[in-house]
Amino acid sequence: MALTEPEFTGSGPMDRISIFTTDAAAARFAEFTQGEAVFVFRHLPPEGPMALVDGQAWVFVDWVMDSLSGLEMVRRLRADPRMQDAHITMVLEEDDPEDRRRALKAGADDYAVGPLDRQAMLDRVLALFAQRACARRVQIMELGDLQINVAGEQARWQGDLVCLRPNEFRVLRFMAENPNRVLTRQELIEALGKDGDPDYLRTVDVWIKRLRQGLRQAGAGHLLRTVHGRGYVLDLI
Repeated sequence: MALTEPEFTGSGPMDRISIFTTDAAAARFAEFTQGEAVFVFRHLPPEGPMALVDGQAWVFVDWVMDSLSGLEMVRRLRADPRMQDAHITMVLEEDDPEDRRRALKAGADDYAVGPLDRQAMLDRVLALFAQRACARRVQIMELGDLQINVAGEQARWQGDLVCLRPNEFRVLRFMAENPNRVLTRQELIEALGKDGDPDYLRTVDVWIKRLRQGLRQAGAGHLLRTVHGRGYVLDLI
């Protein structure tokens, strides 16, 4: 997919979207402007971001790094409050099914086989950015004591925040849009745009486990029910 880089001529403030990468060379890629958003490449050292994280953040982590593994880097990012909601792509050296599973279980949202050039990285970020922009058409979903802020990608139960990562939030949103209905793992995969990769089916259980933990911590552990042999249901009756 070819990208055009229109000149921004508006007078309003621009959204700065940070694209972090553990590849020092990729961090020098030129900025990209689209509409009122500017996508900025930044280097991500093992210590984490060395500057403020502006706006939404996307992260590309190399499978092999000089001082630690990419898996450990992903774990560190998920423990960093600044990066907990970032979309993380693990950049693999080869398309190995076991490496893919390990990356997702460590906390990565997605994976790709490297090396990735500027075009490939922007294609991935812009595709997700467009999906999130479409989702903002509906701002708030009120379902009894459950409130879902689509634009802010936050969920609350009786006013208490449900701590979720991006994929788990999207699972919750889809289930809330289809309450009291048993949803299969395949349906959840398709809802998250992961259809076509059978390895993601195994990851559904990881997402559901994290979602259940977040709901339980907010006092809503009873909402998510497993229907053995069939799938999962969000009970909102």
